[in-house]
Amino acid sequence: MPLTAAEILGHPAYPNVIWDLKPTAKGKCKVAANRGGPLDIAYEIHGRGLIKIIKSPLVNKKENLLTTAEKWIAGHGALKWYFQRQTQDFGHEMGDKYSCLIFDNRGIGESDKPLMRYSTSEMARDTLELLDHVGWKGRREVHVVGVSMGGMIAQEIACIEPERIASLSLVSTAAQLKNSIGYFENLRNRINIFLPKSPDTQITELKTRASASWVTAPDEIDGAFPTNGDRFAAQELAKRADTNGFTRKGFICQAIAIGWHLKTPAQLQEMAEKVGRERIQVVHGTEDPLLTFRPHAEELVEGLGEGVERVVFEGRGHYLPFEVRQEFRRLVEGIVERTGRMR
Repeated sequence: MPLTAAEILGHPAYPNVIWDLKPTAKGKCKVAANRGGPLDIAYEIHGRGLIKIIKSPLVNKKENLLTTAEKWIAGHGALKWYFQRQTQDFGHEMGDKYSCLIFDNRGIGESDKPLMRYSTSEMARDTLELLDHVGWKGRREVHVVGVSMGGMIAQEIACIEPERIASLSLVSTAAQLKNSIGYFENLRNRINIFLPKSPDTQITELKTRASASWVTAPDEIDGAFPTNGDRFAAQELAKRADTNGFTRKGFICQAIAIGWHLKTPAQLQEMAEKVGRERIQVVHGTEDPLLTFRPHAEELVEGLGEGVERVVFEGRGHYLPFEVRQEFRRLVEGIVERTGRMR
């Protein structure tokens, strides 16, 4: 039987469910000065990220060094530690090769949470100003990985400044929300997102968004929890216990941004041409219940056009960085290596 919320909160491993990964640098960046701000965006950089590459388009011609910079953009209601598995993999285990930028979008975590109209395009501009702040300004310098809402923000970044992107990984995301389950069920689901729920109901619903085979499998991190699902639920409870970082106001404002996100086929085509289709991969699970594979992933790939890498995880849900950690790591390493060889 899965652990209850009370059992998780009392579990000896619960206090350490958010890993204490020490960043190379951290701070807050003021953004949106002329866009309703200024707003503070909290960020961390993990890793040192200088590797020697010969004849790479990212080579610093004075030092003959390549900065392999990775930017991870989290989804709706996700704090920057959402990517702690990938932060450990890339920013710590391979920290001599990669520099990983993680941050809290407006409306979450240690970043400001203004009550105003949010949009994925404005959040993309926040991100670009953050990149300027940390000095990642070069052409084809950043490898962008966006998950769910983060993938929507990544699309906007690619439309605004495509030449800055070395590679673009669009994970469990969509060009726009589509109703794939019927009007009344869709309406009920949207209303349910904002209704108060007991902790046990919250974690039960959360687990339905990942694949059942992963949720019920033994805890793959260190075996401290009975199952992956129990560890997943513990992270959700830890997030909701942070009442300063996770607020109803910020959650709703981000949800509005998702609801209004739209990239037309023409916009996707133009974005793909300017970024380069060989630099883009779309990654999705076939059993994703939040952004269903059909039509969301299929329409995104179709809109971007032939030449974009399409990666499908059969039977997997919405949380691929959790569910297929090692495969996800290889995917990111692969596109970084491929695009690093491009002129």
